[in-house]
Amino acid sequence: MWLVRPAQPDDLEQILEIAGTQSARLSSTLPKQTEALAQKIEHSLASFAGKVPASQAPRFLFVLENTETGSVDGTAGIDARAGNGQPFYNYRRDALIHASHELGVSRRVEVLYPSHSLTDQTLLCSFSIRPQLRGTDAFELLSRARMLFIADHRDRFASHLVVEIQGVQSEDGSVPFWDSLARHFFNMDFETADQYSSLHSKTFIAELMPPNPIYVTLLTDPAQAALGQPHALTVPNLELLQREGFHAGCYLDIFDAGPVLEARTDAIRTLVTSHRKVLHGRHDEAGELCLIAAGEGTDFRCTLTRAEESIDDEVKVSVKTWTVLNKSAGDDVRIAPL
Repeated sequence: MWLVRPAQPDDLEQILEIAGTQSARLSSTLPKQTEALAQKIEHSLASFAGKVPASQAPRFLFVLENTETGSVDGTAGIDARAGNGQPFYNYRRDALIHASHELGVSRRVEVLYPSHSLTDQTLLCSFSIRPQLRGTDAFELLSRARMLFIADHRDRFASHLVVEIQGVQSEDGSVPFWDSLARHFFNMDFETADQYSSLHSKTFIAELMPPNPIYVTLLTDPAQAALGQPHALTVPNLELLQREGFHAGCYLDIFDAGPVLEARTDAIRTLVTSHRKVLHGRHDEAGELCLIAAGEGTDFRCTLTRAEESIDDEVKVSVKTWTVLNKSAGDDVRIAPL
């Protein structure tokens, strides 16, 4: 069975391996350094336990585990407050009208404005999964388990959710938007800047990037074509999030100009369709395939199982599912249709 649970220190080496196998940058990438990742896991466990100091923002890291082999095959995260106490930068896509009444000329020009308006919204991040699992039920479980965690811990999260989707990269690994704009202001390549951001924050961008509006017409043609476009590898994740109720707004990733998706938290499909039920058992596996989650904080578990609901708020699942969730008859769980 597949299980989503909080990341543990023993998962560190497998998480590093997953991060290293990604063929292209994923939004809010995990740090690929052992010490930095260990600190991230430690902070995540403190967040799950509700023991993060008031001066820091909670950050949660989940892993996808194959319970039959014990292998960790994916990660997914939630930053309770985008920016984690610092400005969370994006570009806001807008337009200016340049007009001359005397010449009878009027022209609409696209402009990118540096913005941190999304600061303190809840950010879904650190989504990474082994390539062979893309598009599978495990892929959907890993992404949507976060929504069930939010549903059961609603007071920890903001009224809106955002997700940065990886932008366009060329076949040779170059990033058109970065090469056209940011490279002029940073003495580093894209990968270095991206890793620096994952280790620290995007605040250094504000210190080096021009605070002025960027006229889109001054960018190269490939950079203009990349605005708001996802990398082909992220399309399955993008489509899943759109089914959840996310939509692309006017914001773009400040590194590669990928789309930034937004949604009202309480309108997310998984939150709307999920329900609390009382757990009961059965010897066989019958019913509809669904997501089922249980446990508070560090005890949170979420898996896929076949379940049969009754009209009196009970749900029957196999005893094998009880074991995976560390629950037994009479315990509360939350279920949502796959």
